[in-house]
Amino acid sequence: MRALVKHHAGEGLALDPNRTAPEPGPRDVLIRVKKAGICGTDRHIWQWDDWAASRIPVGIVTGHEFVGTVERVGEAVSRVRPGVRVSAEGHITKGTDYNSRTGNAHIASDTKILGVDRDGVFADFVCVPEENVWPVHEKIRDEVAAVFDPLGNAVHTVMEAGVSAKSVLISGVGIIGLMAVTVAKAAGASRIFCTDVNPPRLALARRLGAVEAYDARNEGWIRDVRRQTRGEGVDVLLEMSGADAAFDQGFRALRNGGRAALLGLPAKTVNFDFNQHIIFKGCTVLGINGRRMFETWYQMEELVLSGRLELDDIITHEYPIEEYQKAFATMMSGEGIKVLMRL
Repeated sequence: MRALVKHHAGEGLALDPNRTAPEPGPRDVLIRVKKAGICGTDRHIWQWDDWAASRIPVGIVTGHEFVGTVERVGEAVSRVRPGVRVSAEGHITKGTDYNSRTGNAHIASDTKILGVDRDGVFADFVCVPEENVWPVHEKIRDEVAAVFDPLGNAVHTVMEAGVSAKSVLISGVGIIGLMAVTVAKAAGASRIFCTDVNPPRLALARRLGAVEAYDARNEGWIRDVRRQTRGEGVDVLLEMSGADAAFDQGFRALRNGGRAALLGLPAKTVNFDFNQHIIFKGCTVLGINGRRMFETWYQMEELVLSGRLELDDIITHEYPIEEYQKAFATMMSGEGIKVLMRL
């Protein structure tokens, strides 16, 4: 099979035209990949930054966002059959640790991630356990099903924060931040404010439902947000950027007793005033990782089927996998938002 591989400990990936296809075990499902999305993790792997160099094994097939069709199943598989269109949860666990057995498998201690710890989806075929397979509803388009993974990050963040009838600040409108705008709107947020340093992304956030979208480099936006929220600040902060300044600014714009859901990953240790921003403010802080398995998937499906999510302006480009270099360049330059590869 064709497979996009981390072929050396350095920048870039390589397309292997003759990779041996995986063989499903008794409880595994072999899936023929149709479309796959490029995400921030894949960018880290491409650029081979410190995180990637410390985590990613050379020779691995990368990628974890996809939609495909079941090709073959193991002899003990009972829930899916060949020919079914599917996606899959990319966090794989044995299901035996404390968190897995108490409804929090998304933060299981033994989690292995597709395209990070085991071969991923930038290939003609991928093999996953039956428990991770998600049959795709017939009314959901391939390009939307292919991005259920990052959409799940946005849905999980929004749902954990509880945004209904609340004012919401989304700091960072990259791919998942933009998805969070349309998800928060669909979930009943009263008003959505956004910050970023990218003017086109801020303009898109407004089109998706933000009432205000500010350049984060001008801190006057904090006064404006507080002025529009009874002088107290927003009810909910969704931190999506991981930028050092965004944590300080976001908590300054959050009201006392507010709720903050943090998804963005800082590149280094953040200098942060815990006393002022958390303890004296009496706010609730949530660390967000991945998606709930599988509550978030049911929520995603229902939101997509409701017709209230606007994703067409977020999914911007699609290339055949042979043009993977162009696909990654489009994503990393900022020209594209969510970029897909077609197999």
